[in-house]
Amino acid sequence: MTQNLKFYIDGKWVDPVVANPIAVIDPATEAAFTEISGGSKADVDKAVAAAKRAFRSFSKTSQTYRLELLKTCLEVYNKRYDDIAAACTREMGAPLSFSKEAQVWVGQGHFQALIDKLERFEFFETRGSTRVALEPIGVCGLITPWNWPLNQIVCKVAPALAAGCTMVLKPSEIAPLNALIFAEVMHEAGVPAGVFNLVNGTGPDVGQKLAEHPDVDMMSFTGSTRAGIIVAREAANTVKRVCQELGGKSANILLPDVDLEDAVRKGIGACFINTGQSCDAATRMLVPRLLHDQAVAIAADEAAKQTTGNPWDAGTVLGPLVSELQWNKVQRLIKAGIDEGATLACGGLGRPEGLNKGYYAKPTVFGNVTPGMTIEKEEIFGPVLSIIPYDTLDQAIEIANDTVYGLAAYVQSRDLGKAREVAAEMRAGSVYINYPDLDFAAPFGGYKQSGNGREYADFALHDFLEIKGIVGYGG
Repeated sequence: MTQNLKFYIDGKWVDPVVANPIAVIDPATEAAFTEISGGSKADVDKAVAAAKRAFRSFSKTSQTYRLELLKTCLEVYNKRYDDIAAACTREMGAPLSFSKEAQVWVGQGHFQALIDKLERFEFFETRGSTRVALEPIGVCGLITPWNWPLNQIVCKVAPALAAGCTMVLKPSEIAPLNALIFAEVMHEAGVPAGVFNLVNGTGPDVGQKLAEHPDVDMMSFTGSTRAGIIVAREAANTVKRVCQELGGKSANILLPDVDLEDAVRKGIGACFINTGQSCDAATRMLVPRLLHDQAVAIAADEAAKQTTGNPWDAGTVLGPLVSELQWNKVQRLIKAGIDEGATLACGGLGRPEGLNKGYYAKPTVFGNVTPGMTIEKEEIFGPVLSIIPYDTLDQAIEIANDTVYGLAAYVQSRDLGKAREVAAEMRAGSVYINYPDLDFAAPFGGYKQSGNGREYADFALHDFLEIKGIVGYGG
């Protein structure tokens, strides 16, 4: 990497207007291993101006042209696959195998899903004498997080390109290197100058400046609910569209007929994936009261098997948390669970045995969690599972829905019909029955304070399009 201290604006790597180095920390060692530049309003203005100029021509390109461009982007992305994976491991602590098999793989999957949908997508419809046109919304500000960086970058960039939009990407300053490589991918793929731009920096210095910019027509944001509120507030002054994918506190309801051993062990994986740093993680496991103690014992046994350690080691399942700030938050919430009377069945405070450096957290399971406890309400974003006993299925559904969030929910049952009935009761944007495989064509997004808008495939494409009715078009 030779571009760490530069931004990608108007098809070129450029220096920041004002030097503002930001250290990038390796969470496995707690040491800085490189620096990036933090941007400012002046850098945002340059990038937005480039995107605005490029929109005039790129918005008029054909669907076929944009389809071929996406295919080329995917080809170059695949060439850089290992480089991107190594960056994810170094900057966010994801085990290398997980970086390859999940972090980078999902970006590949989203590219392909969008390509498949764009081949058959209809941008025009005739209704009597009216022509309905779906047109690119304009210049888009894209803000992406550190926890699933390629997932979110591709989920925004690919549909923006497919729609004919231009964009400015602000990736997370905590894990920025994968995005810099992605910018190199866009350049090599021949994305026209000004269509894709990247400015690194913090939320206040860059993200908010994008949100409030009068020449930005749409904001797509993934991150915390707190930050999402700020983006929406800043965007409101110019009445731009805001699409958000925010926090979550997803319930995993195990019905009484469930294969308990299988459901609980897989539930640990659904909670602990990416070291628990997933907004849709299945962090609240609801089990029938008569099965509670058995479920806790199974969960503790499975959690203890999750090898935590050096992300470069082949056998590692859980790497470190991404930062000291995140580690401190997880420790605070584990302590709250202990202090409020939940049963600590596995894990707890501090680092795992033998790990004296790095932001490692113990895989932790709490039993006898009750509604209203801090660990039942707050998003933890670490490898911490809360097991909640219930007496009736109606009570379980009520507990599952009693949250300000609504990103995802999970239902486990041998009876598919019953599982479908429970899924229909969930106030969440995604419901997963019996731990299905990832579906790149399914919509993804939240109810309530988990956001608005939808990502993945053609659902994402619609968020980047305006609707125009040309009345009398047919004469």
